[in-house]
Amino acid sequence: MAIPATQIRRGMVLVFEGDPCRVIEFRHHTPGNLRAMVQAKMKNLRTGSNFEHRFRAADAIEKASMETLELEFMYQGGDTFHFMNISNYDQLEMDEESLGDSAPWMQAGMKIIAEFYNGRPIGVELPNSMVFEIVETAPVVRGATKNASSKPAKLENGVTVNVPEFVESGTRVRVNPTTGEYLDRAKD
Repeated sequence: MAIPATQIRRGMVLVFEGDPCRVIEFRHHTPGNLRAMVQAKMKNLRTGSNFEHRFRAADAIEKASMETLELEFMYQGGDTFHFMNISNYDQLEMDEESLGDSAPWMQAGMKIIAEFYNGRPIGVELPNSMVFEIVETAPVVRGATKNASSKPAKLENGVTVNVPEFVESGTRVRVNPTTGEYLDRAKD
């Protein structure tokens, strides 16, 4: 479905040069006595690269038809991750490349939202917070407070995050998987 360039909005997914691209930022610009244009910063969802493009106001742009599915992660076999579609119980496979930075955060039984374009997965949305146990970190420093400096800690999934000095090995912590940022200690 073609739309005029003036209807571009942030977060929209467009087909640009045959690839699905998400609009990160856009600016409608009318310079003096020249024609209106839309300057858009986009991310190619297939390759992951960011780029900018200037559209004329009269340009027709194709909006990508995306399919969104809620999936449950079942298990990992080698480089392949196996999921179940929650609505119809179909099983799907994704490789580590299509999961990208989300791959190390996968836990059995977790639910994710996956975006598909032409039947191929191009994006995964993880929960806002996940709970992990710290398996390795430096010893606790006496008198450490939450606002003091931080130290690296290795989580049970192998990812290293920065935690406050008072957190010790064996502690369960909440982490934002999108940013890899420590939130707080988990309340079990």
